[in-house]
Amino acid sequence: MKTLAQPVSRRGFLAGTASLGAALAVPNSAAAESSTTSPGGLVLPPAGRRILLSCKLGMIAAESGGRKLTLAERLRLAAEAGFDGVDFDDAGSHTPEQARAAVQAAGVFVHNAINHAHWEVRLTDPKPETRARARANLEHCLRVSHAAGGSGVLIVVGKGDDGPAAEIEERCRAEIKKSLPLAAALGQMILIENVWNQMMYDHDRGPEQGPERFVKFVDSFNSPWVGMYYDVGNHWKYGQPADWIRAFGRRCVKLDVKGFSRAKNKFVEIGGEDDDLPWDKVRAALADIGFAGWATAEVGGGDLARLTKVRAQMARVLLGT
Repeated sequence: MKTLAQPVSRRGFLAGTASLGAALAVPNSAAAESSTTSPGGLVLPPAGRRILLSCKLGMIAAESGGRKLTLAERLRLAAEAGFDGVDFDDAGSHTPEQARAAVQAAGVFVHNAINHAHWEVRLTDPKPETRARARANLEHCLRVSHAAGGSGVLIVVGKGDDGPAAEIEERCRAEIKKSLPLAAALGQMILIENVWNQMMYDHDRGPEQGPERFVKFVDSFNSPWVGMYYDVGNHWKYGQPADWIRAFGRRCVKLDVKGFSRAKNKFVEIGGEDDDLPWDKVRAALADIGFAGWATAEVGGGDLARLTKVRAQMARVLLGT
């Protein structure tokens, strides 16, 4: 789900600008060596890590010191905060060429793309022309992720009130199948996020629900190019995340990370005092399925100090550091 960045103080902007300036002057500084650039100009993520930490592009401040930041500068700010890469969640506003140029200029890896229009222009819409637009948006994201060097696209497949469950699931399934040849040609996975969209779970039912309907939906494609972008925080309200991770198994390709309080029924700081999500069990389940991939924060962002704090929160709950 899209999360708006938190307001950034003037002091925070100035701090971010100072650090950003250092990163621009020395692209491979020790503070920003999460990604590396090969002699041929290829931007690579760090090697040898089982879980790589990322943030959404939308979390990164767009201005600093009264000046609008370029895409490349925003990517470098994420690296300065210690992230291994970025999820390009504003893909609908940029061309593949712009995404590629920003990655090459920043030297910071982009692993994924998202177009938030999927909430309004849906694959489950009753109108065929709207579904065609939604598929075009998905395919644009596939091209953006490929151009940036990423490996997939996060998609919200629709909304439950677009019609009966079986009917809307078949609508979005049919549209996604049309995009699978492009996904395969570009080497990009189409990754379904579990969100509060009244699909594949019972929105008005309590906790302890299972992920069986998500598993069945993914498996219905019988394709290596369809998987789950599992949002750990979204469905803590409805089920046990460790059980869901084990049930997803190989289908669990990437993770979104946010804190959630069942007690207060709201999203909270990752691993904070109000976050009652059982992160120790999440770590155990990820180890059990041999998870190796990207985990992306989806919380309020901001300047360098805020991004650094979020990165530390993620490291604590996912890596135990």
